[in-house]
Amino acid sequence: MHLETLKVFCDLAETKSFSKAARINGITQSAVSQQIRALETKYQVALVERNRKACGLTPEGCAFLDAARRIVETYRAIGEQLRGSSERIGGKIRIAAEASIGLHELPPVLKKFRATHSEVEIAVIYLRAPEIYDAVLKGEVDLALVAYPRIRQGLKMDVFDEDELVVICHPDHRLAENGSIEPTALNGEPHIAYGPDSHTIRFIDRQLRANGVELTPAAQFDNIETVKRAVEINSGISLVPRNTVRAEVAAGRLVEILLKGVRFVRPLAVVCKSGRLHSIASQALMAMLRGETSDLPPRTAC
Repeated sequence: MHLETLKVFCDLAETKSFSKAARINGITQSAVSQQIRALETKYQVALVERNRKACGLTPEGCAFLDAARRIVETYRAIGEQLRGSSERIGGKIRIAAEASIGLHELPPVLKKFRATHSEVEIAVIYLRAPEIYDAVLKGEVDLALVAYPRIRQGLKMDVFDEDELVVICHPDHRLAENGSIEPTALNGEPHIAYGPDSHTIRFIDRQLRANGVELTPAAQFDNIETVKRAVEINSGISLVPRNTVRAEVAAGRLVEILLKGVRFVRPLAVVCKSGRLHSIASQALMAMLRGETSDLPPRTAC
């Protein structure tokens, strides 16, 4: 079984198209079919469902895909390791991120990274937290950025920073003139919250209750940008990471308020698959996220 055949299978699984997999690998569609059929013959099992316009994988195909990806990625990483950390690092990094991190914490890091590693292609997708962990486990991304990392078997978490959470309100809100308030001053306030699958909102609820605060649920949204827009039209208050509202506060569209005697922070972490051998480019980016130099020591597995 050739490595090229495994790569063709992985590309077919990702694109769900025989013609697209053929174009990616510079071969004919017939050659893709022949290579997939050869795999199925070797293992005496159907890997691909061919009765749809967009082909899918059988359960056996899904299991085979996980192993095939590991082999292809390991082979690619070994090649980079043998070439060593040359002056110019290339390759591609696939990143999954929660929207609040990907839109605010990540851009300045990527700008700095691209200034020194311009040949690295970086693809960022925005997912909800539960989807992010699955994407890492399935090998669909090289690394992920999450808030409040959860322990999951097969994954490694590396906290690289923390966000401070602040109360935000409309400039005409009754609390807007106060730079800081007692937590109990928030009692009864309409609360614009994150979606129910957010670790941030669960953390906020626990901390507020511990400080004698009961907010009135007003709305829930699944991303922080919508939360900010709701507060901008004076639909309620919210607690959000300070980095996500700097522009709105500076422009006077929102007011930031601190809570006396209480400091809310949320940890930010890089998530990767345990045992994964990372490319030089991925290690350089993770080092930069941690505030370290991107001049790397010999590569190790995550």
